[in-house]
Amino acid sequence: MLEINQYEFWFIVGSQHLYGEEALNAVKENAVEIMNELNEKGNFPYPIVFKTVATTADSITEVMKEINYNDSVAGVITWMHTFSPAKNWIRGTKLLQKPLLHLNTQLANNIPWKDIDMDYMNLHQSAHGDREYGYINARLKKNNKIVVGHWKDEEVQKEIKQWMDVAVAYNESFNIKVARFGDNMRNVAVTDGDKIEAQIQFGWTVDYFGIGDLVAEMNEVTDEAIDEVYKECKEKYEFVVGENDTAFFENQVKEQIRIEIALKRFLERGGYTAFTTNFEDLWGMKQLPGMAVQRLNEAGFGFAGEGDWKTAALDRLIKIMTHNKLTGFMEDYTYNLVKGEEAILGSHMLEVDPTLASTKPRVEVHPLGIGDKEDPARLVFDGVEGEGVNLTVSDFGDHFRMVMYEVEGSIPAEPAPHLPVARQMMTINAGFQHGVEKWVEYGGGHHTVLSFAVTAKQIEDLAKMFGLECVTIR
Repeated sequence: MLEINQYEFWFIVGSQHLYGEEALNAVKENAVEIMNELNEKGNFPYPIVFKTVATTADSITEVMKEINYNDSVAGVITWMHTFSPAKNWIRGTKLLQKPLLHLNTQLANNIPWKDIDMDYMNLHQSAHGDREYGYINARLKKNNKIVVGHWKDEEVQKEIKQWMDVAVAYNESFNIKVARFGDNMRNVAVTDGDKIEAQIQFGWTVDYFGIGDLVAEMNEVTDEAIDEVYKECKEKYEFVVGENDTAFFENQVKEQIRIEIALKRFLERGGYTAFTTNFEDLWGMKQLPGMAVQRLNEAGFGFAGEGDWKTAALDRLIKIMTHNKLTGFMEDYTYNLVKGEEAILGSHMLEVDPTLASTKPRVEVHPLGIGDKEDPARLVFDGVEGEGVNLTVSDFGDHFRMVMYEVEGSIPAEPAPHLPVARQMMTINAGFQHGVEKWVEYGGGHHTVLSFAVTAKQIEDLAKMFGLECVTIR
């Protein structure tokens, strides 16, 4: 995947001076013990760093300021080992601008009935302290994550791991830059939107470029550079010449490689991690980008067609969360309405993400009925099986809304020899009729991000961090 920042998470433990220095030393020892074991055995995607035992309003405020200004810190995990008066947390928590996970746990998973006394109770009173702390977060409307259970439990560790990926995606969202080659597809409503508000809420920068800017970059690509990538593609994919003349097939594939190299150079030079194209704006180009887009998707770039910058940015965002696994731009294309077998065929004109491939992609060249250009090369494959989510973001003028439902992905049962695009079958877990009806009712777009590497809960946690309305159809 495209390089992202190296992140860590800070661990802050709440207590107070009421119990004496011996108790505070024990609190620190217990916290370090927990963090060391979690880092060693928890298989977390990012390290957890013990930062401090927080006991005063001033110390809490200072550490929260430090978290805000340290770019390597993706978020903070807090735990109230003892009782920690919540007024001490007000100023620091109000200032905190990064994701917050409240871990409601305790050192031991049992009650030591033979030895328990009031000293033990005072030291190990997370059940008391976490409620006091939780109240102030609720009152401050922090939209924080709460994980409850013993820290050694696999489910608790899994929740923390999944939240870490969400928190990193939230941080990286403010680094997403989308390059739009051409404008939106003319007369289409849902792909348009308020780019300024998107930058305010999500951090996305969206810049327009004329297609001539890309064409100029394409003219600088050498035959040697194209030949090198062509060789790589022959090793990686199955080349299906079909009824095409061999020289024609090779020429069309190399034209896509020219586009790919130019796009990548252009994007990397400008720091862009997502982009859009538009088949209505292809001045100076021989083909609509197909295989070129797919290979950049595979490398981690976000994408959406027809100038849909919102879905392109969302695609990149979810790719960050999933480490670019089983996630890509999608469009609901055709229904199967046979009673009891209702399903959706997801696809696109050309640009289906190979991270969703369950079969070895085939390079094929076929005519394209839109764009009025030469036959483009594209990667053709079947999608994946498994549990996933399909989501979109729509702009309603005064707010953005995320619409999502859970799906079961499947591989098409028949070959469809005349369909020269990648395809992904899916059924809606909430039921076809209910799912589609509610999707349409809530204004969900026809462009989506489909992922089999993220959960609905993670998406809901992400929406919560952004203060974004999220409708999960169940």
